[in-house]
Amino acid sequence: MALDPKQVKSDLVLILDFGSQYTHLITRRIRSLSVFSLCLNGTSSLQSITDLNPSVVILSGGPHSVHTPDSPSFPDGFIQWAQSNAVPVLGICYGLQLLVHRLGGEVRVGNTQEYGRMEIHVENQSALFPAEKVGHNQVVWMSHGDEAVTLPDGFSVVARSQQGAVAAIENPSAKFYGLQYHPEVTHTPEGMETLKHFLFDVCGVAAGWTMEDVMEEEIKVINNTVGPEEHVICALSGGVDSTVAATIVHKAIGDRLHCVFVDNGLLRYKERERVMETFEKDLHLPVVCVDAVDQFLTKLKGVTDPEIKRKIIGKEFICIFDAFAQDLEKKLGSRPAYLVQGTLYPDVIESCPPPGSGRTHSHTIKSHHNVGGLPKDMKLKLIEPLKLLFKDEVRQLGRIMDVPEGFLKRHPFPGPGLAVRVLGDVTEGNALDVLRQVDEIFIQSIKDAGLYDIIWQAFAVFLPVRSVGVQGDQRTHSHVVALRAVTSQDGMTADWYYFEHKFLDDVSRKICNGVRGVNRVVQDITSKPPSTIEWE
Repeated sequence: MALDPKQVKSDLVLILDFGSQYTHLITRRIRSLSVFSLCLNGTSSLQSITDLNPSVVILSGGPHSVHTPDSPSFPDGFIQWAQSNAVPVLGICYGLQLLVHRLGGEVRVGNTQEYGRMEIHVENQSALFPAEKVGHNQVVWMSHGDEAVTLPDGFSVVARSQQGAVAAIENPSAKFYGLQYHPEVTHTPEGMETLKHFLFDVCGVAAGWTMEDVMEEEIKVINNTVGPEEHVICALSGGVDSTVAATIVHKAIGDRLHCVFVDNGLLRYKERERVMETFEKDLHLPVVCVDAVDQFLTKLKGVTDPEIKRKIIGKEFICIFDAFAQDLEKKLGSRPAYLVQGTLYPDVIESCPPPGSGRTHSHTIKSHHNVGGLPKDMKLKLIEPLKLLFKDEVRQLGRIMDVPEGFLKRHPFPGPGLAVRVLGDVTEGNALDVLRQVDEIFIQSIKDAGLYDIIWQAFAVFLPVRSVGVQGDQRTHSHVVALRAVTSQDGMTADWYYFEHKFLDDVSRKICNGVRGVNRVVQDITSKPPSTIEWE
């Protein structure tokens, strides 16, 4: 159970996703304008689109060519539906080419492929660009090999690249528009201005997406779903997402919410003590702590595959929640029917099948017990009040509900915990203890340097290798650990954080001198994409 998009008090801008790595970014940029936006697979049925009643539809970019037989496309009848309902459609990159192709124009392989920063020239008065932009150049981010060479009837070219390729087209009478570049990325400096102009001035969209409205609607949904005598379990991880989810459910149903915090042996340094203190003193949530260290680590012994780890952890969590529900049933006289989880919108997006892949199931970037790790025979029904929100929106919601700021600013921590930060068998040797100590030194150093709130997420990783070193005038053959710190807005894309050399030197010395069994520290300097933020 999650908030129904049709209940949101805002015009909806629907993104039909054709596989662009930037699709989620369009969604996030539009929401930053206080306009509700959702992603939907570009090959979804016409009814899936029309049921959402969007005010505007954006066709995303993608890695495909309209000429390949299996290239993804919007459903038959989409064009007719958009025209008959006066719904504006904006095609971006592949979306532009798809619009041209389906409307009878011609798209072919360009004489020169355009990738990266390029200049375009706004040639004509148009709806897409305000009058003051005509005759001027803009720097934009291009990423295409094909290009539109013959436009459908009613369309005109309003901007071209320096190479003379079509950069922007429109047919205002039909409300069809196209950009052959990515306005949503920061590499297109005037891109947000273009999107803002398009949505508000061209399409007449009304801004009405607020967290206050989201909170009110979520409380209504929870109350309409959970019967007046029914009870609910919430799995608290100690992170921002599950805490905010629990807080909003608690607002809705009060003491019929029963929270459980599971110590699975995969927590950070002194996490159990710190988190339980926060729950009891600051949040006043009813929480029971379950010690399941032996249960989890026994199941994980010898397991090295990260996906298998995630599935095992997801299954064990559900076993514990079922047992917790049985205990409550004895006390209450009725069994709790629901389980609250802090699933976020990026979790949903990353679990969507890629358009044009031919898959009808999730193409897994990662799975965990929020999305991909739940057993099919689970007895509890899910309540996911944050399922349409990005991380920064969850923090806004938490502030409205007076969740302490220090708690809201905590860095994300994965559902499977340190199991995905120990590469290999988590039970081998003292890997978990070493990692906890290294991570504590790293995070405390970041806090001492005043960098914690600037960095989106920071953590240490235990690598399944040993290296030769010299410590205390003796040869050592010890563990290697990696440090990872990234900046991000929503966790969907991320850049590695540039630490000063002195900071890294100090941290490395503290780790090698303070943690027995470590003689080498490396830093992960990979962005997302191509990597994920977590290592597994």
